[in-house]
Amino acid sequence: MGNGDARVRGLAARAGGWSARHRWAAVGIWVLFVVLATGLGSAAGRVDVEDSEQLKGETSTAAGIIEEAGIEEPASETVLVQAKDDGLTSTDTDFRSAVSAVMTAVERTGEVTDVTSPYDSGTVSEDGRSALVQFDVRGDPRTAGERIEPVLEAVADVQKEHDSLRIEEIGGASMMKTFDDAFGDDFKKAEYSAVPVALGILLIAFGALVAALLPVALAITAIVATMGLMGLVSHLQPMSDTANSVMLLVGLAVGVDYCLFYLRREREERAAGRDARTALRIAAATSGRAIVVSGVTVCVAMAGMLFTGIAEFEAMGLASLMVVAVAMVGSVTVLPALLSLLGERVEKGRVPFLRRRTGGRNDSRFWSAVLKRVLARPVLSVVVATGALLAVAAPALGMKTENLTLDQEFGDSLPIVQTYNRVNEAFPGGSEPAEVVVKADDINAPEVKAALADFREQAVGSGASRGPVEIKLHDQQNLAFVYVPLVGGSDQDAAGASLEKLRDEVRPATLGKVDGVEAPITGQVAGNKDFNDQLVGSVVPVFAFVVVFAFLLMLLSFRSLTIAVTSIVLNLLSVGAAYGILVAVFQHGWGASLVGAEGVGAIITWLPLFLFVILFGLSMDYHVFVVSRIREARTRGLGTRDAIRHGVVTTAGVVTSAAVIMVAVFAIFGTLSMQSMKQMGVGLAAAVLIDATVIRGVLLPAVMALLGERNWYFPKWLHRLPDLTHDEAPTAATPRTRDDEPEKVPV
Repeated sequence: MGNGDARVRGLAARAGGWSARHRWAAVGIWVLFVVLATGLGSAAGRVDVEDSEQLKGETSTAAGIIEEAGIEEPASETVLVQAKDDGLTSTDTDFRSAVSAVMTAVERTGEVTDVTSPYDSGTVSEDGRSALVQFDVRGDPRTAGERIEPVLEAVADVQKEHDSLRIEEIGGASMMKTFDDAFGDDFKKAEYSAVPVALGILLIAFGALVAALLPVALAITAIVATMGLMGLVSHLQPMSDTANSVMLLVGLAVGVDYCLFYLRREREERAAGRDARTALRIAAATSGRAIVVSGVTVCVAMAGMLFTGIAEFEAMGLASLMVVAVAMVGSVTVLPALLSLLGERVEKGRVPFLRRRTGGRNDSRFWSAVLKRVLARPVLSVVVATGALLAVAAPALGMKTENLTLDQEFGDSLPIVQTYNRVNEAFPGGSEPAEVVVKADDINAPEVKAALADFREQAVGSGASRGPVEIKLHDQQNLAFVYVPLVGGSDQDAAGASLEKLRDEVRPATLGKVDGVEAPITGQVAGNKDFNDQLVGSVVPVFAFVVVFAFLLMLLSFRSLTIAVTSIVLNLLSVGAAYGILVAVFQHGWGASLVGAEGVGAIITWLPLFLFVILFGLSMDYHVFVVSRIREARTRGLGTRDAIRHGVVTTAGVVTSAAVIMVAVFAIFGTLSMQSMKQMGVGLAAAVLIDATVIRGVLLPAVMALLGERNWYFPKWLHRLPDLTHDEAPTAATPRTRDDEPEKVPV
C-alpha cells in the first residue's frame, strides 16, 4: 500500500489531474461560470410555459385561439348564498336582501367587474335554497390572488349580518390566495430545510465541518448556476415554477451524492497510506469515473421527459438534466482542486463526540455481517429478497391514476374545500364548467347565432349539463365563450362522460354544421382528459428510451452484457416496489394515517411516469458506484466473491450516508399538506431506501455471487464497441480464486 504512482486513464482522471495541478485556475473558472450563468440568466429573464403550450389537442387549440385574439380571460369569482335550513328559499325577502348586499359590497371594493345577479343569470338551484353571485376580478388574472383580499373581507362582512344564510366566496383568485397563504410558506420551508438536513447528516458522516460543507457548497453552486441557465434556455424551452422546484430537489440530491462519493474515496486512499497526489488521482479515476457514468445515465433518464410532448414535463426534464450535468462537471473539476488546496485542512472543525471517519479500512460492520450471510446462501437471499420486493410491488397492479379534485388534494383542512363541495352539490359542475371557444368569420352571422342557441339547448337536452349555459360574445374578435356546467361535478368519471357527450354528440350536431366555425372545448375537466390521453400515449416511448439508453451506457461502461441486464432488472424491481408502496398507502389507505393521506383513493396522474424517470436515474448513482468498486477489485486480482465482498462493504458507508440524505430530503416533501407533493415525497423516499438496502445490500451481491464469472460475460461480437472502462495499476494484488469453475452454492 505504498505511494507508487497509479496509471489511470479516462476523462474523469484527466479532468481531476488537471484541476489538482491548476487548483486556483479550476476554482476561478467554476466561480466565473456560476457568476456568469447567474448574471446572464437574470438579465435574460425567464420565459414560463404558456397555456397554449401546455398540451396538444383541443385544450391547446382553445388556448391558442384566445391568445391570438389578444383576450385575457379575467379570474372569475362566485359567491354562494345558501340557506342553512329548509325554511328559507331564494324567493324570500331575507334571501334577496342578502344577494343585493353581496353585489353592493363587492362592487364597492373597486376590484371587480361584471357583477351578475343569480336572478338574471338563472344560477339558482333546483331546490331554491342556493344561488350564485358571479363577477370577474379586474387586472391580470395571474396576480388576481394578490388583489382579492378586500373582496373576501367584504363578503365576510355580509355573512356577519345574515346568520340564517351561508355566504361564501370561491373562484380562481380566492383559491390562489388561499393556497398561497396555506401552503406557499410551507413549501418554501420544505425546500429551505433540505439544505440544513443534508448538512447535519454530512456532519455525522464525516465528523468534520469543512468536509461536510464541501458537498453542500457544490450542490448549492450547481443549483444557482442552473437557475441562471434555466433563464437562458427558457427562451427556447419555456420553464415553470414546478420545474424550478424539481431542479432544486434533484440538484441537491445528486450534487451531495457525487461530492460524497469523491470525497470519501480520496480520504480512504489517504488513510490507507497514499500521498495526497496519488489519492486524488485514484479518486478521480475511480469515483470520478463512477460520477461521470452515473451523471450521464441520470441525464439520459431525465431526457426521457422530453418525449412526453407535455410542456411542464419537458421543462422539468430539461431543468433536471441541466442541474445533473452541472453537478457532475463540478464534481470532477472544482472538487479535486478544492481537495488539493485544502489538504489536511479538510478535517478542520471536528465535531465533538464523533469519531474520525477515516481508517485503513472503510468497512461497515453491519453490512459485513449481512453480506456474510448473503454470500453464504445466495439462492435463498435472491428468492427471499425478490419475493419480498414483488410482494411490495403487487398492489401496483391495481393502480388507479386520476387528477385529484380539490377535496382529494387538500381534504377538509381548508374552508374553501367545503365551499367547493357545497357549490358542486347544489350546482353540479358549476365550479368547473366546460368552456367552448367558438371562432367564426362573423360571430354575429345568423347561422352562427342559431348554432350557438342550438348548442345551448342540446347541451342541456342531451343530459350533459343541467345548465345554466352562459354565452359571452367578443364581437371585435369574432369569438364567443360558452360556459357549460358538466353533470357529474367533482366526480371525474361522470364529468368526463358529460364532456365526451358534448364533444362527440352535441357539438357536431350544432356548431359543427356551420362552415368556418372552430369550437374546441377546454376547461378543467377537458384539460385533465387531454393531459391523461397525452400522458398515456407517451408512456411506452419514454420507458423504452430510458431503459434502452441506460442499458447501452451500462454495457459500454462495464463491458459486460450481464451487468447491463442485471442493472436494468434491479432498477425496475426498485421502481415497482415504490409503485406498490404508493398504491398501498394512498389508494388503499394502508397506514395512510401515518402520513396524513386518508381518503385520497388514487395516485395523481403525472406521478408514475415522473417517478419512473427520476428513480431510474437516481438509483443508478448507487448501482454504478458499487459495481465500479466490485469491478475495480476484480481487475486488481480478487476473485469474484471477494471482489463483491470488498465492493459492497467498502462502499456501504458512503451509500448509506447518501441514501439517508436523499430519504431525509424527500421525506420533507412527504410532510406537506398537498397530497400530490406528499405522494411524490413518500414515493421517492421509499424507493431510495429500498434501493440502498434490499437492492444494493442483498439482491445485487447475491445475484452476482450466483453468476460468478458470468458477471463479466461480453460476447466477442461486441468488442468493437467503445471502451469506457478505466484501468488502474494493481497494488498489492491478491491471487485470483478459480471463479471460472462452477461454484457449489449452499442454500
